[in-house]
Amino acid sequence: MTMRTLAAALLILSPLACMSRDKRSENSGPATVTRAPFGVLPSGDSVHVFTLTNAHGIEVRLIDYGGLIISLRTPDRNGTLGDIVLGYDSLDGYLKSTPYFGALVGRYANRIAKGQFTLDGTTYHLAINNGQNSLHGGLKGFDKVLWAAEPFSDSSGTGVALTYTSKDGEEGYPGTLKVRVTYTLTDRNTFAIDYRATTDKATPINLTQHSYFNLAGEGSGDVLGQVIRIDANEYTPVDSTLIPTGRLEPVAGTPFDLRRDVAIGARIDEANVQLQRAGGYDHNFVISRSDSGLAHAARVVEPKSGRTLDVETTEPGVQFYTGNFLDGTITGKGGHVYKRRSGFCLETQHFPDSPNQPSFPSTILRPGAEFHSRTVYTFGVAE
Repeated sequence: MTMRTLAAALLILSPLACMSRDKRSENSGPATVTRAPFGVLPSGDSVHVFTLTNAHGIEVRLIDYGGLIISLRTPDRNGTLGDIVLGYDSLDGYLKSTPYFGALVGRYANRIAKGQFTLDGTTYHLAINNGQNSLHGGLKGFDKVLWAAEPFSDSSGTGVALTYTSKDGEEGYPGTLKVRVTYTLTDRNTFAIDYRATTDKATPINLTQHSYFNLAGEGSGDVLGQVIRIDANEYTPVDSTLIPTGRLEPVAGTPFDLRRDVAIGARIDEANVQLQRAGGYDHNFVISRSDSGLAHAARVVEPKSGRTLDVETTEPGVQFYTGNFLDGTITGKGGHVYKRRSGFCLETQHFPDSPNQPSFPSTILRPGAEFHSRTVYTFGVAE
C-alpha cells in the first residue's frame, strides 16, 4: 500500500474511528432525506429545503434555489454537532447581495478577464460584475436560479439531484447547456458532488461549490488558527484585478507553500505582493496529481473542536479563499456578524480565466461530449 493509499484509507475511517462507542450512539440513526417549504421567490415560485442525514448524525441542508448549502452539521471530538458553514436563517438573506454563501456556481466559476472571450472566431461579451471582470457566471449565475430537485435514497447514500437548463445566450454564454448536479451524503461521512453537463454549441464551463467553512462553528470568530494543508506544488499568481497572469509558479519559498500543515493565519499578512493584492489568500492552487481521477486536494483541522475536512476532486485546481472581503456588514445565522476571515472556501475548479489563457487546461465543452466533475468532502475528528 502506498502512502497516498494509506492516507486515503485513514480518511475514510474518521470520524468514527476517533469517537467512543457511546458518542457514536448519541448521533446514530437511519439515513434520511426530507423536503419542506423554505419560502417564496419574488416570481411566486416556491423554494424547498432538503435535509440529508446519515447514520452518524451528520446533516446537510440545501435548497433548490441556487443549489445553496445552507447548513452542514458535523460532530466535534465530544460528539457535539455544530454548523460549519456560513449563511442565513431564511430565504430573504440569500435573495440580497451575498458573497456566494453555499452557492452552486456557474456557468463559469471564478473570474473571466474584462468579461469577454473568443471561441471559434466569435467574441462573446459577459456581464461585468467584479471590477472590470466577470465573476461566478455574471449578474444571474446558477446561484440565483431555481433548480428542479429530486431527492433520492439508495445504496450510494441519500441526496438530491438538481437539474437546470441554461438557455443559449444566458448571461452572454453560447449554447443551451443542460446541467445536472447531484449532492450525496453517505454513511462513510462523505459528501459528494457530481457535476454533469451537455451543450448544443461550444461553450466554456466551470462549476464549483462556494461554501464558506468554519470548522469551529459558523459565527465563532475567524479561521486563522485552523490548520490547512494543500497538495499543490504550484499556484497561479494574479494581477491587480485578480486575473491570473498565465504563469504557473512554484509555491516553494513563498507564503503559498501549504504542502505541510500550517495555520491559515501564519503567513496571511506577510509583505507579499500576491497576498496584498487579494487581502489574503484568494488564489488558485494547481493540485498535484498522478492521473485524472480523484486526487486529494486539501485538509483542514480545527485544533479546539477537533473537526477535520478533507477535499478530493477530479478538478485540476482549488481556489483557496480566506473571506478577505467579509467586513462585518453581514448578519448571518443566529444574528452572527461575519467579520473578515470568519470563513474559508476551497472551491474545486478549472483555472480562472481559462477561456483567455491557452496554456491552461481547457474548459470548452463541445456538442456530443459530456462534462463530468466530482468533488468529495470527508468529515472527521482528530484526537
